[in-house]
Amino acid sequence: MPLVDHLRELRNRLAKAMLAIVVVTIFAAFFYKNIIEFFTNPILDSVGCKSTLAELAQRRSGTCARIVLNGLLTPFTLALKVSLMAGVIFASPVWLYQLWAFVAPGLHRHEKKYALAFVATGVPLFLGGAFFAYETLPTMAKVLLGFSPADLDNQLPLDDLLDLIVRMVLVFGLSFELPLLLVMLNLTGILTGKRMLSWWRGMIMGITVFAAVATPSTDPLTMLALAGPIWVLYFGAVGFSLMNDKRKRRREEEGPADDEASDLDLTPEDIGEVETVSANRALPEQSSTERVNGYDDVT
Repeated sequence: MPLVDHLRELRNRLAKAMLAIVVVTIFAAFFYKNIIEFFTNPILDSVGCKSTLAELAQRRSGTCARIVLNGLLTPFTLALKVSLMAGVIFASPVWLYQLWAFVAPGLHRHEKKYALAFVATGVPLFLGGAFFAYETLPTMAKVLLGFSPADLDNQLPLDDLLDLIVRMVLVFGLSFELPLLLVMLNLTGILTGKRMLSWWRGMIMGITVFAAVATPSTDPLTMLALAGPIWVLYFGAVGFSLMNDKRKRRREEEGPADDEASDLDLTPEDIGEVETVSANRALPEQSSTERVNGYDDVT
């Protein structure tokens, strides 16, 4: 396909992806308050507040966090931000398909198989990390707000709170992609399973430190809730890499299959001195004086 046709196809697919995002964003704008409550209600419940934004004026006993908005334009920009975020997330099947449809024709069959496998594995892993973030946020908020002095409310700007939630979801989701990255490095031959296994002490320590930093609460259960699954996924990736390395060695010992070409030895060899032919060396005797198509026997 010429370059102009590639650019035209890219333009059409980007237009379809953007149209899907815009449509879903407009639809989500009618429910942006429900989306905000979905993220904030668990935090409010964990610190002893009512579970809806409309009932924040009333509070129960204990420390209560009041979610506030600062500025005249903040409600509008917040509604736009939440709707756009929902549009990008819920329209992801459309724009991911458009991206795949643009890239897939340039891939070989085995490359398509690996790409589909990575996508099919990466999406559940990311969703699992996001779920852990959503479940640990209430406990983290309860511990952090517990440092507030008695009889004082903690005012939380809603836009800052949503930014924190989004960052936590992204951090937890991406951290669950670690085993997928290790498996990809092993399949490409960059990293072996034996070397991964030799790193297990450092990896456990690094994952534990990461979990402690990613979860600001001092609750060890919250830290283990993030570190434990990543430990399991790491050792799962190591086990897969070891089996893959074993399979590669067995295939190399068996040699190429019947439908595969063997490796060529392209190492140059010394052929010694070549005897030059004298320019006046006699040509072979002609067996016939007749010419075929104008050529003699020697030619």
